[in-house]
Amino acid sequence: MPSPETCAAIVAALRDAARAEILPRFRNLDQEEVETKSGPEDLVTVADRAAEAAIFARLGPLLPGATLLGEEISESDPGLLSALDGAGTVAVIDPIDGTWNYAHGLALFGIIAAIRAGGETRFGALYDPVLDDWVTARAGQGAHIAREGVAPRRLSVRGARAPEDETGYLPLGLFAPDRQAAVAARVPGFGRIQTLRCSCHEYRMLAQGHVDWLIAAQSKPWDHLAGQLIVTEAGGACGTLSGDAWDPSDTGQILMAASSADRLEALRETFAPALG
Repeated sequence: MPSPETCAAIVAALRDAARAEILPRFRNLDQEEVETKSGPEDLVTVADRAAEAAIFARLGPLLPGATLLGEEISESDPGLLSALDGAGTVAVIDPIDGTWNYAHGLALFGIIAAIRAGGETRFGALYDPVLDDWVTARAGQGAHIAREGVAPRRLSVRGARAPEDETGYLPLGLFAPDRQAAVAARVPGFGRIQTLRCSCHEYRMLAQGHVDWLIAAQSKPWDHLAGQLIVTEAGGACGTLSGDAWDPSDTGQILMAASSADRLEALRETFAPALG
């Protein structure tokens, strides 16, 4: 388990990378500084790469011997994913979660960090560079939101509500085209369905009790390890659509998080026929 001092140092590394590499480039990117990866909506910027390098430069000495796994570095070395289920320590970073928002000048993006050890997530951080506050959790210690000069506040998910009053995050366009109509047909039973295009802020909203659930079409570990720990520590429940245990090295599973285990199971019953 990372010590409180180590966790604070990780948050400090995220804040420093944001100030040095991310915020100065926000709404200030040249066209050639934005590239596509798997498709026109899947972007990477010079800020992503610079921030990842800056964070790992800090985490390497802080976590000696740890495997450093970032969204961008994994592009050149996918084999790093296998370390997630091993006995060693793994630092998992998404240097800019919500890159599409960032590249288009929308101030809704974050930095995600998770520490794995012994095949379990021990620490997670969801950092908002724009407002300079962070949601964190250590396994078994609850989830908290904090900012400089303000005492951390413990978080709790929202209480049970009727489905017609619920708000959920569902990225309809990321599911297979032949499944989208069936998924959309299940949406009218809920109060409001939307997407922020940013896992960092979707998990933050769920952990703070502002929304009821989320479903993710992909299970990339840098997007979800920290958020799943934080929601669980805030009293929520997380899992896969299939009900099987999530293997973080498998990026093709559909993940869910909700305000309770009962709500999670109800989501499975609603959406599994459309996505199974």
